[in-house]
Amino acid sequence: MTATRNDTGVHGQLLRPLALLAAGSTGADIERLVREARAKARRERRTLTWSDLEHGLASSARPPHAVLDWQIAIHEIGHAIVYSALGIGTVATIRIGGRGGEVAISLDVAELQDEDGVMKLIAATLGGRVAEKLVLGKVLVGAGGSAESDLAQATRLALDAETSLGLAAEMPLIYRPLNNVSDGLSYNPNLARRVNHRLEAAEAIGREVLERHADIIRSLAERLCACRVIEGTEILEALARTGSGR
Repeated sequence: MTATRNDTGVHGQLLRPLALLAAGSTGADIERLVREARAKARRERRTLTWSDLEHGLASSARPPHAVLDWQIAIHEIGHAIVYSALGIGTVATIRIGGRGGEVAISLDVAELQDEDGVMKLIAATLGGRVAEKLVLGKVLVGAGGSAESDLAQATRLALDAETSLGLAAEMPLIYRPLNNVSDGLSYNPNLARRVNHRLEAAEAIGREVLERHADIIRSLAERLCACRVIEGTEILEALARTGSGR
């Protein structure tokens, strides 16, 4: 029994770096990489090794770009810190990859059932943009531009709060969801003002968190640039060192 547990521990230690490198990849991506690594080892008439898999996963990522990676790292670390500091989710990994950056998180649904929780979620959604402004002195266009962008998601959350979640200050009992967000805000200036006010309030929540942790943003962003992927536990450990952990 002891030997089995030790073997499992060793295997877990070996697999962990590979699992981190694979974060954000699909099952098909992993299957293809393993197949290619096995074929390469076969051509070289040797067995497949951990190094083959590690090399394959690392080489599948976008080549490093110092300026872009630094900007992406600041953005993603900003998200991760706000999520963690506000206690609305558990961050698994933060990654710089071929598609930009990514924070893998499991939201704590119980913390999102009231207005306070919704505002915290909007704050975390805007956290990357806030971190950019705080550390880089400017905001980049990556937070917007598509229907799945940070700005789009934050706007939808704020709009839902005002129209369908019963959280509006004006006539909260009326259920009035909008199918077309853009048209609804364009043709209803009063609603647009209320949504923008809620977004600004949520942004202030995120800014208050990140202003207290500017040094953590920079140090963890440097580590993310170097490693390409880090675990969410590093966020919690950094917050705990400042007395801000959950």
